[in-house]
Amino acid sequence: MKKNKHMTVKGEIKDRGQIKWTAMMLTEHVQLLKDLKKEDRYHTKPTLDDFDLENLYEEIRIAYMRPCEIELRLWQNGDLTLTGLITAIDLNKKTICLEHSERTETILFTDIIGAKTME
Repeated sequence: MKKNKHMTVKGEIKDRGQIKWTAMMLTEHVQLLKDLKKEDRYHTKPTLDDFDLENLYEEIRIAYMRPCEIELRLWQNGDLTLTGLITAIDLNKKTICLEHSERTETILFTDIIGAKTME
């Protein structure tokens, strides 16, 4: 029995999953289903537990103390990645000033979902 990437075998039954239904659909319907799958990934903001938040703030602190580039993953109606230098941290307003590509952006702590120093 030949298997391809779309076929799964469950006992004696060979199942092609969703691919078996695309032959009966119009191309517009297939495109709408693909768009729906793309939109599903962007609606929910990832939740960070205490361990993740601690690692996140540690990376930000290291990047600020020794001026080095940092890659921040933000959540603003979808996943966004910015790379730059942290110029200031305001604990009262809970914001970070990130200088990237000759401009400075103010980022809220709550928007940050990931950080990685670029050394």
